[in-house]
Amino acid sequence: MEKHILITGSTGMVGKALLKTLLKRGHRVSVLSRKPLKIKGVTVYLWDVYEEKIDKNCLNGIDTIVHLAGENIAEKKWTKERKRQIIESRTKSAALLYKTILEQPNQVKSFISASAVGYYGDCGEEILTEESDNGYGFLASCCREWENAVDKGKTLSLRIVKLRTGFVLQKNQGGLAAMEKPIRFFAGAALGNGQQWVPWIHIIDMVRIYCYAIEQNLMMGSYNACAPYPVTNKTLTKSIAKNLHRPVWPFNVPESLLKTILGEMSIVALMSTNTSAQKLLDSGFTFNFTQLDTALKDIYHS
Repeated sequence: MEKHILITGSTGMVGKALLKTLLKRGHRVSVLSRKPLKIKGVTVYLWDVYEEKIDKNCLNGIDTIVHLAGENIAEKKWTKERKRQIIESRTKSAALLYKTILEQPNQVKSFISASAVGYYGDCGEEILTEESDNGYGFLASCCREWENAVDKGKTLSLRIVKLRTGFVLQKNQGGLAAMEKPIRFFAGAALGNGQQWVPWIHIIDMVRIYCYAIEQNLMMGSYNACAPYPVTNKTLTKSIAKNLHRPVWPFNVPESLLKTILGEMSIVALMSTNTSAQKLLDSGFTFNFTQLDTALKDIYHS
């Protein structure tokens, strides 16, 4: 059934891939952007979250909102001001969308939002389900405020879906591009103790989960959007190196060095989140890529 979807954050890694896929699947798509864009087959509306400005025509005919907007957590060091921007880019944007829904006639039924596995914090070996507690630290508090802002849509009788995303594998983009750079230059090594769990997902499956959430009206609440079998940082490093035909050093990059270079942001590389995808599987979703080696082979060699 054709839907009319409004996407925020459409210029990000997941947003770009999702937009193309939705159009191929026959859906109508509009986007909210901070800057004027020209996208074939797409209506573009402007907004400014911090100025609380939005083109109120953006809701015309919309039945589903996919909310991906938010500052990149790994783009800059986490100063006090940067952390505020990271949180407010997510919470204020959701609030502005809900304010617009309240004030404008519309047919919006579903609000599907990104979130992140950072919600759980650093949990070592613990298997994390959607019922697991919110963790500690900046990422956990950011995700809590983010999800709380999204959950306010329940008062508008919206179907709310929150996708807690892990390490998205996309060629030459995002975290994979950052990890492969030293490996390509023969400087590959596991980070910290290398035993921290990394909940990965192929970009194709990430987009498919969003499409599934859009099209399956019974989906509701939080879901871990990660492949069923997380791997350790050491395994991920070795698998990338194998696909790039590069060696991995027998010693790890010390945690102390990462903290010196990255400061508080080093937790992105060092935290362990051993997530379960069982709730998503129980909903009827099937993954194209369940094994890391298969996913990386597709990315680098298909």
